[in-house]
Amino acid sequence: QVQLVESGGGLVQAGGSLRLSCVFSGRTISTVNMGWFRQAPGKEREFVAAITAISWSGSSTYYADSVKGRFTVSRDVAKNTLYLQMNSLKPEDTAVYYCAAGGTRAGVTIATGYDYWGQGTQVTVSS
Repeated sequence: QVQLVESGGGLVQAGGSLRLSCVFSGRTISTVNMGWFRQAPGKEREFVAAITAISWSGSSTYYADSVKGRFTVSRDVAKNTLYLQMNSLKPEDTAVYYCAAGGTRAGVTIATGYDYWGQGTQVTVSS
């Protein structure tokens, strides 16, 4: 049974950092495309970052323009865990953050491209 459990959210001041974790069970994380999405109140769920499954050509990472240069997505295969390191946080980064798994490489930036979702973790950035 596939399960994703996020943690690491919280309240931080603007300019601060947080690291989100997503423990993935039921599949080997290196064989699955993984992504982070976020949803602010009254807004649609939006893509944040993704890392593709490891293939013969390696693996790729993708970022939304709004977080490029500030956020870093990574995984620890031994721990079967996905991470999102968030630096230089801004109030507009406030949202519930979700990790997702599955889908195809072509759809890693699209929410509907994923098969499995975690329950979300709240990130609040104060100004």
